[in-house]
Amino acid sequence: MAQTTLYPALQAYDSGMLPLDDLHTMAWNQAGNPDGVPVVYVHGGPGAPTSPDVRRLFDPDHYRIVLFDQRGVGRSTPHAEIKHNTTWHLVADMERLREHLKIERWHVAGGSWGSTLSLAYAESHRERCISLMLRGIFLFRNSDIDWFLHGMGRFFPEHERAFLAPIPEAERGDLLDAYHRRLLDPDPVVHQPAARAWSRYEGSCVTLLPNPGLVDDFGDEDKALSLARLECHYFANKGWLEPNQLLRDSDRLRAIPGAIVQGRYDVVCPPSGADALAQAWPEARYLVVTDAGHAVSEPGIARALVKVADDFRRLS
Repeated sequence: MAQTTLYPALQAYDSGMLPLDDLHTMAWNQAGNPDGVPVVYVHGGPGAPTSPDVRRLFDPDHYRIVLFDQRGVGRSTPHAEIKHNTTWHLVADMERLREHLKIERWHVAGGSWGSTLSLAYAESHRERCISLMLRGIFLFRNSDIDWFLHGMGRFFPEHERAFLAPIPEAERGDLLDAYHRRLLDPDPVVHQPAARAWSRYEGSCVTLLPNPGLVDDFGDEDKALSLARLECHYFANKGWLEPNQLLRDSDRLRAIPGAIVQGRYDVVCPPSGADALAQAWPEARYLVVTDAGHAVSEPGIARALVKVADDFRRLS
């Protein structure tokens, strides 16, 4: 019988800390079936920690579910560190984790920034991907960055005012630079108010209907700092991607079974990105959820992802 809701919550059966270099260590864990088909879930941000709730997207009897916190995020150390922290460091980290866990090939799932990193990984290591399950597509084009900074407020003007509040009006002509300088300042008196404003703004825009509890979670001091600092750091460096690179290299995805799940009313990552990817990668299944925004917790998004993961059980 097809699963129509999330699977029950489950605990990790294995976890560890994987040294990546002289500075960074990655936190990882596994749940589900130790002898199952591996799936790795790539969290968003950059800078938002993984959540054990995403395990519930996958049939625990079938899948060996691998979660990890990217550099500077969650339980990985050091916290909110930007040194040696780029897209290509993270792609290499995924390969290091795969080898550490003695996994030959795995399903790769991710949403938002996690879709960006999953695409970069798959285009670099397509032979390691059984499938790609992507949500809320962010292609890291200049237009995507500009939309986050200047477009979301067209739908959420009251939240945009709070986002702009820490930045003097004279500096708002280059909002990214103004935030970047504050978020990289070592003084908490400077960086923490900026981090909280940035993170709560994003949290206020990710769901179709208001979710004050989620906004408060985004505003948690540690989570806000890693999300805002790393997101801004990646924006300022254009994700270390060439213009339109992920679409340009989409021919490398052709042999990988794929699915793209997109909320129709996703304000953080509008459907234009998902549509562009679907046009460039026509072999992928493209599912538009008509009653959802951005968050993986949106009921329609979650249902669609569970169905995709169940359908992909036929692959190994």
